[in-house]
Amino acid sequence: MRINLLPHREMRREHRRKEFLRSVVFTVLAGAALVVLVAVGIEARISAQRDRNAFIERENRELDGQIREIAQLRQEIESLRARQLAVENLQRERALPVLLLDDLVRYTPEGVYFRQLRQTERRIFLVGVAESNERISYVLGALARQAPHLERPELVEIKSVSLARQPKDKPGRRVFEFSVHSTLKSAGPEEPQTVGAPGPRAPAAQGAAR
Repeated sequence: MRINLLPHREMRREHRRKEFLRSVVFTVLAGAALVVLVAVGIEARISAQRDRNAFIERENRELDGQIREIAQLRQEIESLRARQLAVENLQRERALPVLLLDDLVRYTPEGVYFRQLRQTERRIFLVGVAESNERISYVLGALARQAPHLERPELVEIKSVSLARQPKDKPGRRVFEFSVHSTLKSAGPEEPQTVGAPGPRAPAAQGAAR
């Protein structure tokens, strides 16, 4: 008996081909699904990173605004401090002329008086009259060592002059006219601004600064 196996082989070949095609299609679909899933995951991560970047940018803008506000506040604080310091210095400097006059009264002995007192910025110019050179020396030494608001007093000129004659039939009395340059000290922040405090007394009766 002769059996023809060709149809059976054709059927098996066809079946294998269909199985292969199904496997290929399934693999392609699985790969496409995997690609889609991966793309979706990557897109989700990119979106999340974009959100984080946007949040960081917003926070950075807010921080920049706060930094600008802090800088402006610091400038205002520095300006207020400068104004406060200027006001404090002005208040301290305002009392210096009174304290200077008080120093002159306390450290000027009898027989010496001042005719002129002039201030240019912090330079003090004094013109006075004394009965003797010794009294002028005492005044300079007292102002240099003890006057708290004057520093570096320097004798510029000394000359003998005659006072006006009273009455006219008598000659005028000879005295010594002198001029002194000195520097007015700056009032320190903790320097007591008191006038009339007890200080060293001149050997003679206290004179007056005129």
